[in-house]
Amino acid sequence: MVCVATFERMESSQPTGTRINKYLSEIGYCSRRAADKLIEDGKITINGKVPEMGTRLQPGDVVEVSGKEVGQLEGGKQIYIAFHKPVGIVCTTDQVREKDNIIDYIDYPTRIFPIGRLDKMSEGLIFLTNDGDIVNKILRARHQHEKEYHVMVNRPIDDQFIEKMAAGVAILDTITFPCEVEKTTPTTFRIVLTQGLNRQIRRMCEALGHRVIRLQRSRIMNIELDIPLGEWRYLSEEEMVEIYARIAKAEAEPRTFESTSSDQDLPLAIEPNSEENSEQPN
Repeated sequence: MVCVATFERMESSQPTGTRINKYLSEIGYCSRRAADKLIEDGKITINGKVPEMGTRLQPGDVVEVSGKEVGQLEGGKQIYIAFHKPVGIVCTTDQVREKDNIIDYIDYPTRIFPIGRLDKMSEGLIFLTNDGDIVNKILRARHQHEKEYHVMVNRPIDDQFIEKMAAGVAILDTITFPCEVEKTTPTTFRIVLTQGLNRQIRRMCEALGHRVIRLQRSRIMNIELDIPLGEWRYLSEEEMVEIYARIAKAEAEPRTFESTSSDQDLPLAIEPNSEENSEQPN
């Protein structure tokens, strides 16, 4: 039998505090992987000293990134927002170089960042958060999370166009994954992707001789676009429970294909003022 004193010694020997990469992720500064890269590059200091990988923070520690102190967001509350992005707004956190950035447009009182992107000339649903851990879990193509779009092109489409879009189109030195495509009018169609190649739908249409006139993302996973243009709302607790259930299911399933998507294992998906996140579908 192990005595109480032994238990106390065992407990006191366990590492305490929060790992620096986890801390930066939890406050919404960047993902854990991005934090590890910042540590490798010597850009993070704790109490003025560059830490080793895996260093744990203790109460009172001062964390700085590139000489600027970072701290816990007010209340430490995790924020999940659904936003109906208008055409002309750029999904970047760079508020200096891009005047039409999504952060200034929403003007949320604490730091948030977009999960993935929707290009400047597209409108529709996009998520924003301060939770660094959830970003890559949603973006990874191998998880096959669905994103639905409604598209208008410049000339009539036929059954052959729909069949080719659904089967896969040669763009960016790869073949797009098979997907669900449905013609809705002579010049519009609905498409459901599990990929995030750069400007994917626009490139697919161009490869088949069509040009996109209007593109709207109407769904991400279980969240439908139900917000007026230019407005946002918080995701409900029930919606987040379903999102995390889908993530858990995807992570538990064996990989069924080799992903070539540009959002695969993004290393710096939410690095502040970074353009590293190449997931800019459509």
